[in-house]
Amino acid sequence: MKMDLGRNLHIFYIGSLVLLLLIGSAGITQSMGVTAYEIDTAHSMIIFRAKHNGVSYNYGRFNEFSGKIVMTSTDVSGNMVPGSMVEFEVKAASVDTGNEKRDQHLRSSDFFSAKQFPVITFKGTEVKTKKDKKDVLEVTGDLELHGVKKSITVDVEITGRAKGRDGESLIGFESTFTIKRSEFGMTYGMGGISDDIRITVSIEAVHK
Repeated sequence: MKMDLGRNLHIFYIGSLVLLLLIGSAGITQSMGVTAYEIDTAHSMIIFRAKHNGVSYNYGRFNEFSGKIVMTSTDVSGNMVPGSMVEFEVKAASVDTGNEKRDQHLRSSDFFSAKQFPVITFKGTEVKTKKDKKDVLEVTGDLELHGVKKSITVDVEITGRAKGRDGESLIGFESTFTIKRSEFGMTYGMGGISDDIRITVSIEAVHK
């Protein structure tokens, strides 16, 4: 009986060790599949357009923003491994349409209310691959603008991958989508300025 007990304990010890090694290997593999990027604002841009008087498109941009992107690997079926994350923060007062008088008006309570709501944020809640579309992600997240938070889902194209001059990993993204400003409480001038606002986000991000 003593020999059997010792043998069983030995088998249990070996089995436990193997199980721990497998769990550890899985954890290492998953962490190796995660890459964090920081947005290079010098090579990125957030622009928007609105139609004026139903005739012409007026364009603007935001000059101050920051953000982080975490990309995970894909599994054997091509789906994103859970854990990808996108976060953006945009300073509303940095709005720039090339006309200072108009920019001051946009910063006022008629539009962005930049003093009351100084930051526009987007926080991703889910990132997954787009079926049948190579290098296109479907990103769902909470957009908070003018004190109103709404969940939106947008397509994001991975526009390229490369190595920088110092060997750092680079990745590019671009997304174009439309929101209704009225849904965020921005209803001033609805007769002359379109409700639909098209936004383009073009990003270069770096992993060092």
